[in-house]
Amino acid sequence: MPANSSTPDSPLPRVVVARALPAAGLELLRRRCTVEVGGIPLDAGWLATHVEGAAALVADPTVAVAGELLDRAGPSLRVVANFAVGVDNIDLEAVGARGVRATNTPDVLTNATAELAVGLMLAVGRRLVETDRSLRNGAWTGWEPEQFLGRELSGATVGLVGFGRIGQRVAELLAGFGPRVVFAGRRPMAEDAGRLGAERVGLDELLGVCDYVSLHVSLNPSTRHLIDAARLGQMKQGAVLVNTCRGGVVDTAALVDALRSGRLAGAGLDVYENEPAVPAELVALSNTVLVPHIGSATRATRDAMARLCAENVLAVLAGREPPTPVV
Repeated sequence: MPANSSTPDSPLPRVVVARALPAAGLELLRRRCTVEVGGIPLDAGWLATHVEGAAALVADPTVAVAGELLDRAGPSLRVVANFAVGVDNIDLEAVGARGVRATNTPDVLTNATAELAVGLMLAVGRRLVETDRSLRNGAWTGWEPEQFLGRELSGATVGLVGFGRIGQRVAELLAGFGPRVVFAGRRPMAEDAGRLGAERVGLDELLGVCDYVSLHVSLNPSTRHLIDAARLGQMKQGAVLVNTCRGGVVDTAALVDALRSGRLAGAGLDVYENEPAVPAELVALSNTVLVPHIGSATRATRDAMARLCAENVLAVLAGREPPTPVV
């Protein structure tokens, strides 16, 4: 018999957490709901069974939420709360067609992700991972005047592709380094640009003039492989590419070619097209800094995300507008 959103033994609404949620969010949910947690790694069979009759589903970027899963949940499902700002793992059209709400966790991860983007610029530009490896491997034989030369952010031109919350915070953090900051975005955002000392340019111009290009767009059909072989070819010789948004925004095979050829000096990546798989060709390149999707991975940020995720669920189940709705 399918599980119900509440049972005689527990009249509380039932919330299914597909994989995991930090305690800061689970504690809020458990005060008012019956909560079932799937665990890591994702057990698709467990989820398909337990989502039946649930009132709410908590997902994350690794959990695909489409029509089949929504239908398994049935008419009791009222909200899909994503533990992430991106919602490319959710079929929003299918959610809306079934009268289900979808929410995400924006704002609270802005600073952590922006800090990582700047950190990757510094790590690639100053060759921190490469030189750390050289020292640890015993290859360093002493100081030399032409050894391990990198580049500074000061005096560079940094291009932000996307100028939303995270892109703007990156611009704020960069101010102390003194680069020229340009951005490409769908809206002029003149007030924000003026406040941050950033200049709006077209994407083609940005790619051609920037020493660093940092990506801050959501993944959707219009941005998938936005940075493809042609656009990598437009980039300034010796530029650095940083991606902390979604792996699918970049054509990985084309990026590997650009890094191998020296067209790009390096890349700093937090996200990948087919996570958690990362192509061996990319891993083998010494001019890359590769980190495992840690953009929001600080305790303060993950706790804030978990609380917001729970607040979204509780609001919908109480008949209120959620704090951060998507659908």
